Amino acid sequence: MFSFQIEKVDRQDNDTYKTQHYLQTDFWADFKSMHGWKKMLYKVNAKCESTDFSFYVSILVRRFAKFFNIAYVPLGIWMGFTLPNEKISDDQYFNLLIDFSKAIKKELPKNTILIRFDPPYEFYDPDERDKAVKDFFTGKNAKYKFLKKNAVDIQPPDTTILDLSKSEDELLSAMKSKWRYNIHLAEKKGVRIEKGSSQDIDVFYDLYLETSKRDGIAIHSKKYYQDLLELSEKKQKENSSSNPLVSLYIAKHENDTLAAIITLFTPYQATYVYGASCNIKRNLMPAYLLQWTAIKDAKNFGSKTYDFYGMPPRDDETHPMYGLYRFKTGFSGQNTHRIGSIDIATSPLYKPYKTAEKLRSFYFKKIKKAIVGR
Repeated sequence: MFSFQIEKVDRQDNDTYKTQHYLQTDFWADFKSMHGWKKMLYKVNAKCESTDFSFYVSILVRRFAKFFNIAYVPLGIWMGFTLPNEKISDDQYFNLLIDFSKAIKKELPKNTILIRFDPPYEFYDPDERDKAVKDFFTGKNAKYKFLKKNAVDIQPPDTTILDLSKSEDELLSAMKSKWRYNIHLAEKKGVRIEKGSSQDIDVFYDLYLETSKRDGIAIHSKKYYQDLLELSEKKQKENSSSNPLVSLYIAKHENDTLAAIITLFTPYQATYVYGASCNIKRNLMPAYLLQWTAIKDAKNFGSKTYDFYGMPPRDDETHPMYGLYRFKTGFSGQNTHRIGSIDIATSPLYKPYKTAEKLRSFYFKKIKKAIVGR
């Protein structure tokens, strides 16, 4: 059983920034507050039996139709603290989420119908993850009955993460041979990688629209990506040491723009956040050189790892996004599988909201994608 002293604050300390996933940074909360979310940051002093510890937690709150709110804790609460000299156990962690939700509820706006977590709780085998989700959250015999597995994951639960402590030669050697070949091919054929800025948002967004139509994926408005780049540029001018670096990389060949990616670097981790490409000159392999350039920059920045951020869970050739799995795993990172989004209901409105959310997901993933595919 946990007890808490909760203090609302404006900023995290710099040491916390260095150990947090970017979704829990002040920067990301500031960015999301530009797009319909209210940022709420708390310093929490917690106690379990005779052990005291503290952590920061960033909560994003969104109001819908002036009737209700949802609270969202992306990639939190972090699991880096100890109790007292050992890593927190599974049972302690999930009870921490439950007890914290009860304590934080009074701090949240009225009519908040759920608190949603995307916990940084990881497995290296997707089957073990799936079994844990079933045992923990689903069915009559679920271990944590107050936690409900959401059918729609907000953050991609499956990814591959590259260890950047290795040298560049070691990183190249660990890749599949075809990946090294494709990087060198792109260089040999004259593909060049340029660093863009918010002024190049049209270049990126035109490619992203083409990618969206080709692959049937939903994307944000152009302003969303422009705001992300502009906010990073503003923070970098302030010379703050506690803000991520957001970068736009553009692959070009002769007079053609072939592909682009947006990355986000922190001391804890670099993340490949968005990617787009056109349908021409794909044989020049620009995507491989883009990733390799970003990986090298992330290493020089000081990031510990590089997260490719989102792929199918298994090596399954029948999966519609198998190409994405094959591309990302070819860089030889560690495949990682999180449990995904879990909810704590705080209102009877939770059930109808969850049904509506499922219908919306079905529309975007099935119906709209089928229409685009035609």
